[in-house]
Amino acid sequence: MKISFPDGKVKEYPEGTTGFEIAKSISEGLSREALGIFVNDRKYDLSRQIYEDAPVRIVTFKDDEGKEIFWHSSAHLMAEAIAAIYPGVKFGVGPAIENGFYYDVDLPGDSVISLEDLPRIEEKMRELSKSESEYKRIEISWDDAVKHFKQVGDEYKLELLDGLKDDQITFYQQGNFIDLCRGTHVPSTGMIKYIKLTSVAGAYWRGDSDRKMMTRIYGITFPKKSMLDQFLLLLEEAKKRDHRKLGKELDIFMLTPNIGGGLPVWLPKGTTMRRILEDFMREEQIKRGYVEVITPHIGNLELYKTSGHYPYYADSQYPPMKVEDEQYILSPLPQLNITAVLGCFIIPER
Repeated sequence: MKISFPDGKVKEYPEGTTGFEIAKSISEGLSREALGIFVNDRKYDLSRQIYEDAPVRIVTFKDDEGKEIFWHSSAHLMAEAIAAIYPGVKFGVGPAIENGFYYDVDLPGDSVISLEDLPRIEEKMRELSKSESEYKRIEISWDDAVKHFKQVGDEYKLELLDGLKDDQITFYQQGNFIDLCRGTHVPSTGMIKYIKLTSVAGAYWRGDSDRKMMTRIYGITFPKKSMLDQFLLLLEEAKKRDHRKLGKELDIFMLTPNIGGGLPVWLPKGTTMRRILEDFMREEQIKRGYVEVITPHIGNLELYKTSGHYPYYADSQYPPMKVEDEQYILSPLPQLNITAVLGCFIIPER
């Protein structure tokens, strides 16, 4: 078969050659750093055989697609660690995100995961990494996939399978952990050595406030220690510049549990700064032909479902408030700009 590369070169390989073998034929260094391969613009595991003439592109951690593969594989490694520490845990979804990954988990009984538990999970991940378990892609029929998750009593995966009846179903397994997943994954857990779990939050299953509240664990991983060190340094620098810290030190605003987290009381200095910015914005917008209207700070939940804010940002919004037979939610717009904090939308005059 003829394999073409991004630089325009074409080489012949036997049918059934894997992405790893192609990477190794280019250089030993690339074979060590390769995380996945795109074949005809489709993601493949490096261990997957190729049987067609195709353009290919090998990705490493330098590529966005490589980071996505690395972090999605890390989510599976974290899930394996959590399953080992909390037997009976059930898993929702565990995607890669812009900076790292998360996994939503339903813990057994009265179990709770807090920030204090993260180092223990990290240590288990490192232990599992040393086993260098291969990420194995398993093609399975939809009926057999349903049978498997019925046996283990995982209602979350069964619900996901309901929407996949017409798709090719694949599981991925590494070590003792197996999960419903499209892939792609790195060759083995041994590539994931430098780990930092960053936070814990609550997340409704599938973003629906009427569904189960799960535990969402965030983390990030790197293939090199220097990358993790740089990330931790930037994290510390960001903490020094945290607006909550600076707001207190500079007497800009005050936060008190008597009012509620994230609800600042603007002190004289902060109020002066705020008024100056508001006046500047208002003057500039009026110069450009905008006029103001005032809208409520809360709205009917259906409005935000229609706009797309609630389905996609439910986890980062305040939960709905039930008033008689309707549900209301705090407008997400106050988070967007200073003018909107006042409840003002600025629209061009026509």
